[in-house]
Amino acid sequence: MKRRADDLVVFLGPSLPAAEAHKLAPCTVLPPARQGDVWRALSLKPRALVLVDGVFEAQPSVWHHELLAAMEAGVAVFGGGSMGALRAAELSAHGMVGVGRIFGWYRDGVVVDDAEVALLHADAEHGWRPLTVPLVNVRHEAERARKARVLGRSGAQALVDAAASLFYQERTWARIREAVAPAWSGPTLAAWDAWFAQGVEDLKRLDAIACVRSAAEFVSLSDPAAPGALATPGARRNPSSLVRRRRLVEDVTRVGGRAVDSGRVLELLRSAPDAAAWAEAGLRRALLAGWVRSLGLTVTDEEVATEEAAWWKERGVRGSRREAFLAASGLDGPGLRQLCETRALERLALAQASRLLPDGPSWDEALASEARLGGQWEQAARALLTNDPDSDEAGGD
Repeated sequence: MKRRADDLVVFLGPSLPAAEAHKLAPCTVLPPARQGDVWRALSLKPRALVLVDGVFEAQPSVWHHELLAAMEAGVAVFGGGSMGALRAAELSAHGMVGVGRIFGWYRDGVVVDDAEVALLHADAEHGWRPLTVPLVNVRHEAERARKARVLGRSGAQALVDAAASLFYQERTWARIREAVAPAWSGPTLAAWDAWFAQGVEDLKRLDAIACVRSAAEFVSLSDPAAPGALATPGARRNPSSLVRRRRLVEDVTRVGGRAVDSGRVLELLRSAPDAAAWAEAGLRRALLAGWVRSLGLTVTDEEVATEEAAWWKERGVRGSRREAFLAASGLDGPGLRQLCETRALERLALAQASRLLPDGPSWDEALASEARLGGQWEQAARALLTNDPDSDEAGGD
């Protein structure tokens, strides 16, 4: 199966340049994730998604529920390096795959604060270049210096404490050395300077590389057409109503390759003359389907396929245009099947109405009640009288 760049979507910023990610694997690189970006990325139909970098303060951070929704949609979600490590530690029980040492620190409670991975960086125009040092990188260097016998236990802790005392937007290696100098002896300072001159490691970068590689390996081994293909880690079903409502607003609909925010589509639909009727019809269908499920009744794959075929016939869309039509409808194949399953359950409830309730309503009762409410009963009665020359009412008002 030919690999698409969109099979692997990666959210990157200061942890790893996009050019390096492209060298590791075919992928689509997006900027640090904000709230709603994961939902928007799902319109690309990725097989795996990597969250490394995300925003912290200036804008709302990526939401846990959109990552859960991605997994529910069958996308493998990996996290590491920065915001991704934090979210993976929080959602590992739900199937998000954490990669790297920073993820392990969060998972094991070695670090707990979001600020451990925070840093000041340049903007997109300048490649998100890091301008300060995250605390996790200082912890990593302190451990490396201890193993190299450059620092003892107390000296390594003093280095971490000095770095932690600095605001993340001011934490540079020069400022860290200045802050820790009073706690170190002259020989320790000299040993550190000589060792530091050989170069330090960027732990966030190393974890980001490992995370992209892990996700790329998953994609290469998870051809959905292959027998025995790997299952998506931790796929969930039935997202909460909160997730469903937020996704309606945060998602993206694609029309002819162009994107429009689904929230704008919904806003336009709300103002349509038939909006209330559409919503009521959807609620009736959802309530009937939910009730049928609660009774333990199910529909077969064949019944769902029949509903799907009928839906396509109603739309009158040619086979070659179906994928584009689904995208413009804010749907994909699994989403359409879910809606058609609901239609099949609704049809089951209607067909079995007289049995589903004690002394339940018949088809004719339902027809009569709706016709009386809608005025069609009165119209039919008058039509019969008008067309019956022997009726006492013929020719009446």
